[in-house]
Amino acid sequence: MNKLLAVSIAALLSGCTVGPDYVKPEIDTPKQWRNKANTQNTTNSQWWKQLGDPVLNRLIELAIQDNYDLKIAVARVDQYMGLYGATRSNLFPQFTGSYNAQTGNPSIVSPGADDQVSLSGGMNWQIDIWGELRRANEAALADLLAQEATQQAVMLTLVSEVAKTYVKLRELDKQLEITKETVASLKEGLRINTLRFTEGYISNLEVQQNDSEYQRRSAQIPLYEQQVALTENALAVLLGSNPRTIERGLPIDKLKLPAVPAGLPSDLLVRRPDIARAEQQLIAANAQIGVARAQYFPNIRLTGNVGQISTQVAGLFTPGANFWTIGSAVVTPIFTAGKIAGEVRAAEAVQQAALANYKKTIITGFSEFENALISLIKTGQQEDKQADRVTANRNYYHLSKVRYDEGYVNYLVELDAIRQLFDAQIELTTARADTFKSAIDLYLAMGGGWIVEQEKAANVPKPKPATYFP
Repeated sequence: MNKLLAVSIAALLSGCTVGPDYVKPEIDTPKQWRNKANTQNTTNSQWWKQLGDPVLNRLIELAIQDNYDLKIAVARVDQYMGLYGATRSNLFPQFTGSYNAQTGNPSIVSPGADDQVSLSGGMNWQIDIWGELRRANEAALADLLAQEATQQAVMLTLVSEVAKTYVKLRELDKQLEITKETVASLKEGLRINTLRFTEGYISNLEVQQNDSEYQRRSAQIPLYEQQVALTENALAVLLGSNPRTIERGLPIDKLKLPAVPAGLPSDLLVRRPDIARAEQQLIAANAQIGVARAQYFPNIRLTGNVGQISTQVAGLFTPGANFWTIGSAVVTPIFTAGKIAGEVRAAEAVQQAALANYKKTIITGFSEFENALISLIKTGQQEDKQADRVTANRNYYHLSKVRYDEGYVNYLVELDAIRQLFDAQIELTTARADTFKSAIDLYLAMGGGWIVEQEKAANVPKPKPATYFP
């Protein structure tokens, strides 16, 4: 027994661990981005504050504190912390205590003959010679870190969604405002043209076309009001509250566009939580191969028991009541009909899938950043062109109105100018919102070191660390 214990401990200390050690895969990382833009070192900052809207800042703070998806993610981290603690405990001896009292049937045997009282403590320890438990612990730790990365991904997505939804809300507010102004202009024109028709200055055709355009634009008001309400409700869900009216800050044409964050493609490998999660999942899958392969080797356990036993409670804690046992068990597979080989093969397949997912996540991150960057560049160009178009159509409208008032053209010219100005203003607002959304997507694609600091500032609950006792 002493020899077996010595050999077991020596093997344990020697660090024999079956299964492959994790080696970080080589990644084909681009040296630079395909598209160029003026950048600033703002990736690790609270980028949404660059928009300059205090209301948006407060909404994001509320979302971080009260969003239920984030609360679920925090609870999941706590869950995996507990699972990690439970897995880690297998590396150590397990101690138990028991008390037992039993009495025989006096009608069968003499009184007290079968009475027995015992108080004992036991120990059970699996000697991790082959590293099965260490690999399992390695996998559990990787699962925990993957869940922490998932929590950070939820935080990153949450802030981006609040910002984009708020921009969408301000876009709809502006479009509703433009529509109401246009409807008011058409209503006034309809009143004047009705009077001119009554006095015989214009034909009924112009009145009817004016009325048609007025009714058309009026019908868009409830549509925009519906979209505003739906967007407010969506934003309320992100804030973790019931549907309600959302406070407004700056109009969309007063918001400031965030700077393009500086960074190379290689920076995404450490900034994006989804890439960190995919790598931890790969580490866990790699460790599970060792857990599966360890089943080929003998399983060695040490057991022990010490205590006291007596026919009476009063007899406990006396020298004659002491007892102790120590033992060992060795179980080795001989024939499992391919069970172990199948589990090893399955674990290796999971590892290959995790490796492919890790590489796919990386190239997806590169693609998302490139897409957001080119979208930001091109939507910015569209916004500039739409702004020039609004200026041109506003001049067209003023000239047509002057010429109509002076009797040089009929009302259809002014009506056409109103239509084109309305469409230009609506499309400019859409282009401006798209530019902001592309900028937000750019920060979402880059990830950022601000997440941890923001969690601390917002007092996001931290999981309880895995404990040793009990």
